[in-house]
Amino acid sequence: MMAFFQAHVFFLCLSIFAFSSIVAVPKEQEQEQDRISALPAQPRVAFSQFSGYVTVNEQHGRALFYWLTESPTSPKNKPLVLWLNGGPGCSSIAYGASEEIGPFRINKTATSLYLNKYAWNTEANIIFLESPAGVGFSYTNTSSDLKTSGDKRTAQDALIFLIRWMSRFPQYKYREFYLAGESYAGHYVPQLAKKIHDYNKKNPQIINLKGFIVGNAVTDSYNDGIGTVTYWWSHSMISDKSYKSILKYCNFTAEETSKKCDDVYSYAVNYEFGNIDEYSIYTPKCTNSQNKAVRLIRRFQNLHMISGYDPCTENYAETYYNLPEVQKAMHANVTNMPYKWTACSDVLLKYWKDSEISVLHIYKELIAAGLRVWVFSGDTDSVVPVTATRFSLNHLNLSIRTRWYPWYSGHGQVGGWTEVYDGLTFATVRGAGHEVPLFQPKRAYILFKSFLAGKELPKY
Repeated sequence: MMAFFQAHVFFLCLSIFAFSSIVAVPKEQEQEQDRISALPAQPRVAFSQFSGYVTVNEQHGRALFYWLTESPTSPKNKPLVLWLNGGPGCSSIAYGASEEIGPFRINKTATSLYLNKYAWNTEANIIFLESPAGVGFSYTNTSSDLKTSGDKRTAQDALIFLIRWMSRFPQYKYREFYLAGESYAGHYVPQLAKKIHDYNKKNPQIINLKGFIVGNAVTDSYNDGIGTVTYWWSHSMISDKSYKSILKYCNFTAEETSKKCDDVYSYAVNYEFGNIDEYSIYTPKCTNSQNKAVRLIRRFQNLHMISGYDPCTENYAETYYNLPEVQKAMHANVTNMPYKWTACSDVLLKYWKDSEISVLHIYKELIAAGLRVWVFSGDTDSVVPVTATRFSLNHLNLSIRTRWYPWYSGHGQVGGWTEVYDGLTFATVRGAGHEVPLFQPKRAYILFKSFLAGKELPKY
């Protein structure tokens, strides 16, 4: 009987051990499971890539999808940067990774990739995060989440993502860490930075946050609104009459706009703008792109919530990332989502719940905490234009350290203009639209490199 009991206990323990080994995958193995051997039709590269899911809420079944592109040289000695695109509801893989700062570009056939000469992963290890749940490959098992998303949950889920991702990739714990993004990430980035800052006050500082950089960033509803309409008028996009009427009838901080505001605004956009790309007013418009005016009008009801740039390259991304072989290589769409991968989620955009009127108070707190803060603006964007950003930042009332000067991007060419304040650097990028690295990749690269080094932009 004793022998039977001992044998039974032995096999029970063996079964428990076998079960636990299946459930609890070692972190090294979990990390290795996320490794991308190569993407379909990808050129040969000298850096490692990882992608996959991190669950951020078990009860609702929310999981965020990421893509890490490590640096090809000395990745162990380079900082970690998390990139976020805006929307709200637009994909960092569609825009940041595939059109702007990622190592690859998608060919017009949407079946192969080529290298980006000015990829930011030459300077840092870059994570592209599809956030919040419902964006791109990121998903939720609770459908109501798609209609209740907002700033607060997005920041909290992103913090949980980082904590759990660092557990999977322990080599990045305590690594110098920065946040970067554009457009509505003007909310995401400082809000997440504050979450990390607050978390680090009470916990071991495994997320070694050093600063953040944002471009054409939604910042302050009132000042962004005034600055946007002023840009339209000063760049001859609208008439004097429309300019005065918008300022008279539109309340830029109201949740809902008046009929008079809607009417005058709609007239300006539909009849005075003409058939231009509002995200890059001096470049040809892509004839295959969606009707951005519709999206722009919808967001005017809350002018601080504006979707990302929508060029033709978005079409290539929507073809490439829906290829089954691409999804398999990226460990994506593991739940067989009942819809196609898209660059932006119209549902999230339409039902976005909470959105802060201003994030300037967060800037003040994080500047006082000693974080490095840079803000840049492409000067041909009329959606979140340079005037909007300048009007908003002026309300920080920062002391000037280095007066306004032109910075150079090589061969005697002015790359833009900059002013350095106590605690913040502001820079324009000459000739760039809403997605600065798409239009001016070299200038954006110089900007990023200077930011990481904590050095002022070149004066010659």
